[in-house]
Amino acid sequence: MAMFPSEAGARPRTCEATASERRKWVEVFKACDEDNKGYLSREDFKVAIVMLFGYKPSKIEADSVMSAVNPNTSGISLEGFLNVVKRKKEAQLYRSEIRHIFTAFDVHYRGFLTLEDFNRAFSRVAPKLPARTVLEVFREADRDSDGHVSFRDFEYAMNYGQAK
Repeated sequence: MAMFPSEAGARPRTCEATASERRKWVEVFKACDEDNKGYLSREDFKVAIVMLFGYKPSKIEADSVMSAVNPNTSGISLEGFLNVVKRKKEAQLYRSEIRHIFTAFDVHYRGFLTLEDFNRAFSRVAPKLPARTVLEVFREADRDSDGHVSFRDFEYAMNYGQAK
């Protein structure tokens, strides 16, 4: 039983960048491409991500991006960079939506959800859903079976619940 059934599963939705966002991303690319090579090296890419998202990408993230680049340039092109930034923005928005849903469930502001929270939320959005189904959904989301669904558990269920 998936937590929130849908045909395609819970995935970040695509969104078009506004003209001003795209300009900002291009400006950051150009600022980090100091030698006007037309691509960002691994280190340039890390600096650009820090400038746009406020964190240094992990080695795994940088490796993932750099493994897809043209070996002749040894860096990521502007188009490749814009695609990476767009996907990161979409993932950020999706995570924010999950946080919003979690917060709506967590009416007592405890930072975790109980079966009572699930019952209350589902009674509002799906009043005819059998209690047994709500219990199954709760148990699926409660990955460590401690009777509490943390945000991490909830986010995992929203992202990967469809894969089971």
